[in-house]
Parts: sequence; C-alpha cells; structure tokens
Amino acid sequence: MKKEVAALKFYFRNGETWTIKKEFIGDLWIKQISKSFGRINGGELQEIFPCESLKIEILPEADNVNTNDINLGGLELGMFERATKHPDIEKMDILYKDGDHPKSDVIVEADCVYFPYNPSDVDGNDNAYQTGFVSAENHLYVVIDPNKS
Repeated sequence: MKKEVAALKFYFRNGETWTIKKEFIGDLWIKQISKSFGRINGGELQEIFPCESLKIEILPEADNVNTNDINLGGLELGMFERATKHPDIEKMDILYKDGDHPKSDVIVEADCVYFPYNPSDVDGNDNAYQTGFVSAENHLYVVIDPNKS
C-alpha cells in the first residue's frame, strides 16, 4: 500500500477540530519532527511526534466547517477567524489514504504531530507560540514557533 497525504486535522485545546483537505493547503513547513515516547494525562505509554515549528498557508476554500468535525466556535466565527482569535492549536493528525486506490477517500493511517505550546493566559488555553493572520487575498497564515511569528 502506498500512503498518500489526504488532509491535515488540527486539534484545538478546547476539543474542537478542523480538517483541511490537501488541495486547500498552500505553503507548508513542519520543522524537525522527532519521535518520543511518553504518557499524556495519565494515559498509556505511546509514541509521540513533537515538532519544532509549523508554518502553513490555508486557502480560502478551507474556511468552513467539516460535518465530521465538532466546531462550535467555527460555526459562529468561521474557521479563519476562530484560528486567529483563539490561538490554541496544540496538535494535528496527518491523514493518509491508500495511494493505490486514488478514488477512495477512506483514511487508512494517521500520524499525530504535537506543536510547541506555552500557555499565554491564566486558563492555559491560548498558545504564546501561535500567531496568525488573514491576508488581503483571504489566505490564512499560521505560525507555531517559539522563536518566530
């Protein structure tokens, strides 16, 4: 089976998600994904894939709510506004489909990548390392990086 990236699924700190198909992603840079082993919130020991930073351009067609996602804030604001007003993306799944069956959209595998996170508010929800803006062309740019914005 040949894996082919189908989409990226972002997880917000409050439990909301946002799935973006690959055709709605412009520039993308995920820096230095490494493999670690750890336990999160008392769960089972598992492989964890942290990265150093993320830079992504998301095209206007992605500013919607996927019915498979639970996006209460996205329903009210739109996903671009939600991502810029509430900088709380903590991880993402890279979703793969079977590249040997190009007409199938069944997800056959996923890798979970964790982003650098430093709480910037007393509730611990907003990430001091995340910045974003919407351009005049209505493209969303998001950076999650301890050293850059």
